[in-house]
Amino acid sequence: MASRPKLSGLQKQVLSLYRGFLRAARSKGPEERQRIESIVSAEFHQNSKNIDRKNFLQIEYLLRRGKKQLDQLKSPDTVGLSSFRFSQQ
Repeated sequence: MASRPKLSGLQKQVLSLYRGFLRAARSKGPEERQRIESIVSAEFHQNSKNIDRKNFLQIEYLLRRGKKQLDQLKSPDTVGLSSFRFSQQ
């Protein structure tokens, strides 16, 4: 059995946040659940590509922001999640 490398504390927090979003999505309607999962997956994937693994300040900032968004999503009053992109020209 191959052993996996140990995860750092930040890596564990990121994975925990990702799982938290997926769990929160389950409490929404099927169409909204799929939309939330798509947005969350795209956001985490984009951040994994665009952020240097050693940029701890930015990673910690995104973790704090993500936790706030997750708390909002968990609220029964929240029906969905939205995302927007802007480009700098």
